[in-house]
Amino acid sequence: MRIGVFCSGGDAPGMNACLRAVVRAAISQGHEVVGIRRGYQGLLEEDFFRTAELQPIMKLRSVSDVLKLGGTILGTSRSERFRSEEGLRAAAAILKKHRLHALIPIGGDGTFHGAVALARYWDGQIVGCPATIDNDLLGTDFTIGFATAVHTAVEAVDKLRDTAESHQRLFLVEVMGRHCGYIALYTALAGGAEIVVIPERPTKVEEIIAELRKLKSRGKKSAMIIVSEENNLGGAARLEAMLCQAGCPYETRVVNLGHLQRGGSPVPADRILASRLGEFAVKAVLQGRSGVMAGEVRGEPVLTSFEQAYSGHKAVSDDLYALLRILAS
Repeated sequence: MRIGVFCSGGDAPGMNACLRAVVRAAISQGHEVVGIRRGYQGLLEEDFFRTAELQPIMKLRSVSDVLKLGGTILGTSRSERFRSEEGLRAAAAILKKHRLHALIPIGGDGTFHGAVALARYWDGQIVGCPATIDNDLLGTDFTIGFATAVHTAVEAVDKLRDTAESHQRLFLVEVMGRHCGYIALYTALAGGAEIVVIPERPTKVEEIIAELRKLKSRGKKSAMIIVSEENNLGGAARLEAMLCQAGCPYETRVVNLGHLQRGGSPVPADRILASRLGEFAVKAVLQGRSGVMAGEVRGEPVLTSFEQAYSGHKAVSDDLYALLRILAS
């Protein structure tokens, strides 16, 4: 069997670890792996990973020493052409031309939407691995890259806390996550933040002001608010302006961590998760499965249809939100 593998959408720490697992698990079972560069766009351009002999096949040594690397050695992109019927037909024809029997896309919900669309024009197998720092896919407790993104954000919060204490300021730290508050909540808990602002909870400025005044009255000289990028008020800068207008008792500063959270060497938890899911995806392909995402729930590998994986909002834990309020009070 010839299996294609690629990364698509936003990069996430651990993509290389997942790629390594796919390549070595497939080769160990006697199958070939074709690495496709730059996701669906690379597929349309027939841009394949090539050996020193210019063969479009990945070998065991092709993924040596990539476990610790952030980003993706295959590259990634988003493709407008692939969204069209012409692009989908062209992609299917290219897969047939190169005798690919299965695909393992590594990415998030956009990647899996693309896989579902491609399956209408190509009869090969597709099993995906969830790699997105947002942790917003159903069918897995955690996605590849989430743990590293939180680690990066917490390191930044720890450093900012020193400055906040020194200058007696309130810092509003904006983290990524789109419509999902997992990064913000986990960062707030691990970083000891006083307040978290997430899409799952309506943000009420008057309540935040009341909490800040209470902290100030207790002698709290500085404070930290972790803000998810897509809260209902429109981000940390907008929230800062509203807090200042409402009489914030602290001098304020805004820090937007942005794409910093996507980079860096993956932490051990992401390396292990990526390795497990990459190997599990290969097993699923060899068992004849298709149209599914390889995930892990309560420590056990599970397969979830692509449609189910992106069908709904993956809400954050109410218990964790309550825990933050207890600890911050």
